[in-house]
Amino acid sequence: MILQQYPHLESQIENILQNPEIILFIFDGLDESIHHINFRLSNLSNQKQKTDCGEIVVSLVRQSLLKGCSVLMTSRPMRLASVDTGVFQRIAEIMGFLHEDKRIYFKNFFGNDELSEKAFHYVQENDTLYTFCYIPSYCWIICTVLSMCFRAQPTNADQVMISLPKTVTQLFVTFVSNILANHHQNKDGGPTARELLASIGWMAEHGVMNHMIVFDERHLESFSVRNDEHLFSCFMLESGQPPDVDYTFLHLKLQDFFAALAHFMNYDPDRLQETLDKAESYNDGRAEIFLRFLCGLSDSSTRSMLKSHVGELPTQASRHIINWIQRKITQQRPNEYARERRELLNGFYYLHESRNKKLVSQCIGSKKHDFSVVPLSPLDCSIQSFILQACKETEEVNLSSCNIQCEGLKKLIPALQNIKSLSLYDNCLTDSSSPHLASGIKNNQTLRRLNLSSNNLEGPHFSDLMEALTTSRIEELCLWNNHLTDSSCPQLASGIRNNQTLRTLDLTDNYLEGPNFCDLMAALTTSHIEELHLDSNHLTDSSCSHLASGIRNNQTLRILDLSGNNLEGPHFSDLMAALTTSQIEKLLLSDNHLTDSSCPPLASGIRNNQTLRTLNLSYNNLEGHHFSDLMAALTTSQIEELYLMHDHLTDSSCPHLASGVRNNQTLRTLGLSYNNLEGPHFGDLMAALKTSKTEEL
Repeated sequence: MILQQYPHLESQIENILQNPEIILFIFDGLDESIHHINFRLSNLSNQKQKTDCGEIVVSLVRQSLLKGCSVLMTSRPMRLASVDTGVFQRIAEIMGFLHEDKRIYFKNFFGNDELSEKAFHYVQENDTLYTFCYIPSYCWIICTVLSMCFRAQPTNADQVMISLPKTVTQLFVTFVSNILANHHQNKDGGPTARELLASIGWMAEHGVMNHMIVFDERHLESFSVRNDEHLFSCFMLESGQPPDVDYTFLHLKLQDFFAALAHFMNYDPDRLQETLDKAESYNDGRAEIFLRFLCGLSDSSTRSMLKSHVGELPTQASRHIINWIQRKITQQRPNEYARERRELLNGFYYLHESRNKKLVSQCIGSKKHDFSVVPLSPLDCSIQSFILQACKETEEVNLSSCNIQCEGLKKLIPALQNIKSLSLYDNCLTDSSSPHLASGIKNNQTLRRLNLSSNNLEGPHFSDLMEALTTSRIEELCLWNNHLTDSSCPQLASGIRNNQTLRTLDLTDNYLEGPNFCDLMAALTTSHIEELHLDSNHLTDSSCSHLASGIRNNQTLRILDLSGNNLEGPHFSDLMAALTTSQIEKLLLSDNHLTDSSCPPLASGIRNNQTLRTLNLSYNNLEGHHFSDLMAALTTSQIEELYLMHDHLTDSSCPHLASGVRNNQTLRTLGLSYNNLEGPHFGDLMAALKTSKTEEL
């Protein structure tokens, strides 16, 4: 393999291969390889054995051949998705240009501050083009096209804006049409622009379908491509010396574009359908961009940009593509498998390029939009935004665990104006996301349920989110596991105090213990919250007085979850005293380090409360002589469900348990798992159960 490329090394090859640990092999473009490469299999160990290139590459990577050598390989993500990457020691993703890098590139390209700023502003407003700018070669194409548009100097600014590309297909159409306008000279007897582009296109399609990006004279001859035309050199690069001259397209995407354009130049329904079927059969992503361009060219306004150069392009091809999109999207309904959702997202790209919102509505028309567990790049978010804006009937959007970060969120917000339920659970969102979330909430008066759990929203901008809450119609807000601390309590207080619709607030697994917790509890008194989750918030006995104040003066709270805190202490009695005047129906106090000494306050709380129906005291340590007080109070309570699991109860507690269940007329469920009730008094409990109303033990 080495000597094929470097025959002059023949006399030195033995010495080179003797020290594999100092050899670095670089394979550029795994996604462009025509060889079958299966990284799971490798048997090659003889460096002189002749075999195909794919097996050699795998053997080098797996170290069965030239053990100790280093291998560096590049690939586009689509190809990597179908490879067993566990064989690689390290994978690095090239992120490309960041925001400031893009701005600098535009400035250097235009060399004119006014023009560069104008172009950059336009691209920023177009999510698709802006996101593509992270790739330097795309930056070049975008800047080239915008430069052509701005310098063409139409009669007014509106004409400039109309002529600017809005999709990737339009970008390449504009690029090609500008070159045709400025560089095509049809000599007598020479091919027309349409003929030349068609022949180049069929060669390009052959390359796309066969993983080929380098062409030679044989390919040009086979597809009747004339390389003596000036226009040819505008689109293809020539390298090497005769007779070994190679040709590549100016840009990889340009090859995909010409491959798609050929089907519109010379439409043949059978050939197009055969190509579509073949393209769909590849699982390595080789035809993905080609298919997007086909869909983009189905838009009549996009095709019209080429009309003056190549003539009318048939609408039959457009209808063929639209029918194909409809069938494909309809077959790919989203389900619980992330892979199928990813495939549907590819379909969304087709719809986006087609710019056909009516088609989107026909294909997608669903009240629920679920892409959870599918990693979404900022560009993916732009595509999702386009789809959601076209589907007015969508009510529920689930984008949980999609790794959506601030830039992607900004692109989604405009599409969320009519959504009723939105889940952004587990998305790496930080405090910097709060202003964008706030904007989305303010502009949506239909939003009823918002799940922002498992992010990290703590910070100075959290107040923006809470301010937006005051004017929203949200009924359920989930903020569990958001690293919120005591310092967030004043903002939370402000949000719930001035909101008239919020009914469920989930603050589970934060860290709200501290002096500002009282602000949150003070706001609770004037809110309309019915369900409050404060479990696992590191609350201690010192918070009980504030909790007591909050529930004492609130007449709407029905469910209070305080599990996983540490409320044992002298102030616990304040909380239980407040319970007597509350309207709480379900109180969860599991895993709170409560001991036998907490039983008298608990007894007082439930004895004088006529609304409590569910009480969970599991994972505490209630065994002791005061446990009898709690069971005595049970006899006059209205409790229907009582959970005492993992409470270190022993046989000596059985008489008290028996007394409690025997004289209670409402208890239906009693949870006693994971205690140690074996002993002579266990019979008392069983006897009491016979005459009780208990249905589930």
